[in-house]
Amino acid sequence: MPKTYTNPEYAYVRPRDLDAGGEVHYPVVVVGAGPSGLVAAIDLAVQGVPSVLLDDNNTVSVGSRAIGFAKRTLEILDRLGCAQPMLDKGVTWKVGKVFFQDRMVYEFDMLPEAGHRMPAFVNLQQYYFEEYLVNRAQELSELIDLRWKNKVVAVESRPDRTYLTVQTPDGEYRLSCDYLLVADGANSGIRSMLGLESKGQVFNDRFLIVDVVMKAEFPTERWFWFDPPFHPNQSVLLHRQPDNVWRIDFQLGADADPEEEKKEENIRRRVQAMLGPDVEFDIEWASVYTFRCRKMDSYIHNRVFFIGDAAHQVSPFGGRGANGAIQSVENLVWKLVRVIKGKAPYELLATYDTERQHGAAENILNSTRATDFITPKNRITRVFRDSVLELAEKYPFARALVNSGRLSVPCDYAGVSPLISEDSDGFEAGLKPGFCASDAPIEIDGQPAWLLNQLGNGFHLLVDARVDTAAASALAAELASALGEHEDLSLVLVGPAPAALGSLPRTRVIDDVEGLVAERYELRPGSAYLFRPDQHVTARWRRFAASDITEARSRALGFQLIQNQEVANVCA
Repeated sequence: MPKTYTNPEYAYVRPRDLDAGGEVHYPVVVVGAGPSGLVAAIDLAVQGVPSVLLDDNNTVSVGSRAIGFAKRTLEILDRLGCAQPMLDKGVTWKVGKVFFQDRMVYEFDMLPEAGHRMPAFVNLQQYYFEEYLVNRAQELSELIDLRWKNKVVAVESRPDRTYLTVQTPDGEYRLSCDYLLVADGANSGIRSMLGLESKGQVFNDRFLIVDVVMKAEFPTERWFWFDPPFHPNQSVLLHRQPDNVWRIDFQLGADADPEEEKKEENIRRRVQAMLGPDVEFDIEWASVYTFRCRKMDSYIHNRVFFIGDAAHQVSPFGGRGANGAIQSVENLVWKLVRVIKGKAPYELLATYDTERQHGAAENILNSTRATDFITPKNRITRVFRDSVLELAEKYPFARALVNSGRLSVPCDYAGVSPLISEDSDGFEAGLKPGFCASDAPIEIDGQPAWLLNQLGNGFHLLVDARVDTAAASALAAELASALGEHEDLSLVLVGPAPAALGSLPRTRVIDDVEGLVAERYELRPGSAYLFRPDQHVTARWRRFAASDITEARSRALGFQLIQNQEVANVCA
């Protein structure tokens, strides 16, 4: 099969720990240099925490694998300095079309409103994505010790630290760490070594995934067919990727023979039936797969933290695997950084499990529902599905019932996280506490910019500073008190701001040039939003005092968890 991409091979370097004469200790070790492990190491480095990143291979993934990167994922990667190469290389899209048999029944738009820096989705082969992440990790090499061909062969987890035995081409060495982040994939070796399980549902249906290289006139959209004439009684998905590569997924059924289906002549027969006899194409990569929707009961074992596929898996429908994994990594890293730096209690780390168990459950629910809709298990469910598709062509209400893979959207933590403050009165719209920030175009000193680029990596308070002179004096006093008490707090003021506000330290004044910041956050003069380091809203107010900021920040950092535990101990 011809290749449009040649996997880079990264040099193995003899680790200095082989010559240390004993066990070497590190604050953080990450195992697995796939997307989750690389993003974790990069995020730690961006926030000033070094790590050792171990991988048993020395290249990026083979085959395109994950290809759909959603808007929220791109926003996270932009904060880490990784998004621009993806935007430059990737295929941007936002429109999807659903077909039933020989006709289109409807289309949808994943980003119907303007005024966002990131597109709804970028399609990019996983090998490019990983290569860009490796490039970024190399830029941060002073804080990321990336070791290729370093395989963990033994692990011992204790309450205070973790011990690893690492095998290399030059022999074995031992190291220990305060925190171990495990990103070694769905069949995690470390999870097995520790006797832990990932539980869930196994789906028997088989699918053929094939990347074909061709010059085609298909638009840059997501097309999904139910029961098409060229592949009757099954489903087909079509996506465009860079380099004239097109991803096609064929549902095969539970009884399909994987070895037969992977034969090139059989792949060609299916693809040719879909594209027509005159279309020329080359097969770049193909695989027959089944999948599981499963997760661990807890992502934390002593000081071992499971991330990515090692922690949770979903079906590929909806692009929730890599996207959900990167959201999970971001959730853990900002908390780990603050615990390591002594800015938050150790108890904060438990909320990684709380919040991302919720995120994984949401992804698994949507993924399972999509699978059930795509692959009806009996005549009744088939009749229901086909009736919904017939109705969807004319009636919008039925389109909400069609499920060809609910596409990845950011998870919110409203109502499930102990870190999120109760919503204040006076808001009818805007973003509730627990939701991630919404972007908008702005200007700073007359230059175009974006709101999200002013948030993240620390606590930020967005304040509508368009107040009169009298109100500005009182507001400045409260903000100055909060800034003086919290060194990791910065201000983003929606201006024009009176001089008393604009002169505060760690303050940036932005111009809401299109009014979209005010619209998306339902701002009024004096309104404020407090954002966590992962750009999620932790509290908002119509009017606030410095003590409100202190209380919300304290809750977001987990100090409330200690107080609640102290009360529980007293009551016990």
